[in-house]
Amino acid sequence: MNDMPRVSTTAGDFARLGEGVTNALCDSMVERLASTAGNAMEMVDKFNDPDIKEGLFTLLDAVGNMQRTGVLQTVIDTLYLIHAVRSAASDSMVERLFAFIEHMVNNLATEDLATLAYEAKAAMEDALDSCNIPGAGGGLFGTLRMVSQAETQEALRFLLAFSCSLRKRAVVISKSTPAP
Repeated sequence: MNDMPRVSTTAGDFARLGEGVTNALCDSMVERLASTAGNAMEMVDKFNDPDIKEGLFTLLDAVGNMQRTGVLQTVIDTLYLIHAVRSAASDSMVERLFAFIEHMVNNLATEDLATLAYEAKAAMEDALDSCNIPGAGGGLFGTLRMVSQAETQEALRFLLAFSCSLRKRAVVISKSTPAP
């Protein structure tokens, strides 16, 4: 029933095969085969390390999940995009980008800005704490009572002065910016 001819191999066939391979290989080929076999055995030995084995299984599971959910293609597309950007970027573009980043860091990473950010965060936390006071009345009379307090009037004056000053500075900035 099986149309495949049965091939019988004997020890003599294997001996002739080995002799043919030996005659065909030059010294450099034998060296490369030995080196490759040594590297393969070293990798197999590494795979037997429990940490590496567990890491590989985790990686393979993650790749399987990424393939099933379509994330793997997104990762591949992102890598292609990064490679394209890298290939397209000239030396002058990279130099200008780093000069821009350095300029921004030098302007934004100042002690004054750090202090301002810290104090603004603390003020927000204080404001949240004061807004969560139980028993603070609401409604029209509660609002009138709050507006009549000196602290509320001072805060409103500050906000009004700040917004007016910000508006004046925005006008100056918009006039100094060249039109496109």
